[in-house]
Amino acid sequence: MPATRSALVALALSCHPIPTVAVSAMATTLAVAAGNPPVTVGLVFAAVLTGQLSIGWSNDLIDAERDRAAGRTDKPVASGMIGARLLLAALVSTTAATVVLSLALGWPAAAAQLLVVLCGGLYNLGAKATVLSPVMYALAFGALPAVATLARSAPALPPWWVTLAGALLGVGAHFGNVLPDLDDDRRSGVRGVPQRIGRRPSALVAAAAVLTAAVLVLFGPQEAPSTAATLLTVAVAVLSLAVLVVTFRGRPLRAVFGMTMLAAALCVAVLVLSGGLAA
Repeated sequence: MPATRSALVALALSCHPIPTVAVSAMATTLAVAAGNPPVTVGLVFAAVLTGQLSIGWSNDLIDAERDRAAGRTDKPVASGMIGARLLLAALVSTTAATVVLSLALGWPAAAAQLLVVLCGGLYNLGAKATVLSPVMYALAFGALPAVATLARSAPALPPWWVTLAGALLGVGAHFGNVLPDLDDDRRSGVRGVPQRIGRRPSALVAAAAVLTAAVLVLFGPQEAPSTAATLLTVAVAVLSLAVLVVTFRGRPLRAVFGMTMLAAALCVAVLVLSGGLAA
C-alpha cells in the first residue's frame, strides 16, 4: 500500500497539477456557461482532464534526461521517484481515454479538444524550443471555448472575440510558465520565444496578453458590462501589474505562473458573467 500511495503521489506531481486542474476547471466552467446538459459537462471535464494528464505526463517523460542534468529534484522521473515505464503506461492510458471521451462529445467538439491535446504534444516534442512555442499555446487555448460550444446539441463556434481572448490567455500562460525556468532552459538548449527575448520582455508579453484578453471578454458582448465583470477585469489588471513587479524585482518567479493562471480564471469568470457563450 505505501508503494502504491507513493506511485500515485509521483504521478500526481508529474502531471503538472496546477495547469492540469486549472485548464480542466476552465473547460468545465465554459461547458456550463455554453448551456450544455450535465452529462455533456461531465464528458467535457473527463475529456479535457485526461487530455491534460496526457500532456503533463508526456512533458515529464520527454524531458526526463534534461531535468536530470539540470538537477530538478522536483521532477519525479528525474529524481527517481517514479519509473519511466509506469509513467509511459499512464501516458498511453490517458491518451487513449481522451480520444474516446472526446469522440463521445461528437466529432466537432472532439476535433477542438484533440487539437488542444495535439498542440500540447507538439509543444513537448520540440516546438517549445522554437519560435513556434507561443503558437502552440495560442492554438490550444483558443480552441478550448470551442469544445464547450461545439459539444451542444446544435454545435456552433464561439464568437471570434472569445477565441481570440482564449488564444491571448494561452500566450500569457506560456510566457508566465516559462519565466521561472528561463535560465535552465537556455543552458539545456531550449530556445523558444521567451528564452530568446529574455525575462523582462517575457513578463511584459504575459501581462499584456492577459490584460488584453480581459478587455476583450468585458467589451466583446453587445450589452454594457456589469459591475461585477468590470471589477473582475480590474482585478486582472492588478494581477498583470503584479506579474511585472515580481519579474522586475527578480523573485519569487514561481509566483508569476500562479498569478497568470489566476488572471486567466478571472477572465473566464468575466466571460461567464457576460453570457458570451450562451446559445
